[in-house]
Amino acid sequence: MSSLQQPAFDTVTEALQWLNQQGFTENFNLDENCIRYNNNTQTMSPEEFKIEYLFRFEGDTDPGDEDIVYGIVSDIYNLKGVLTSAFGIYADSVSTEMIKKLSTHS
Repeated sequence: MSSLQQPAFDTVTEALQWLNQQGFTENFNLDENCIRYNNNTQTMSPEEFKIEYLFRFEGDTDPGDEDIVYGIVSDIYNLKGVLTSAFGIYADSVSTEMIKKLSTHS
């Protein structure tokens, strides 16, 4: 986790805009045991990236509004990007290894 003070945001859009300004420009997509990037043509396994920022947004009235925004860094591939994922009853089907990785800042 970055030693910088993590800002707080009211919306997913605000968090994504801030991360983009910090150089998190790649769009990552969650797969069962990896994250995909470069229009889903390339993959990274959990040991190839770290989570630098995590922002959780909980819907006030609709559980479908619950999201997590991750700021992800891969020193191996020299990439910085974002991953958004629903959680709770709408969570994507992912492997135990990915769940562990996405549940911690490392």
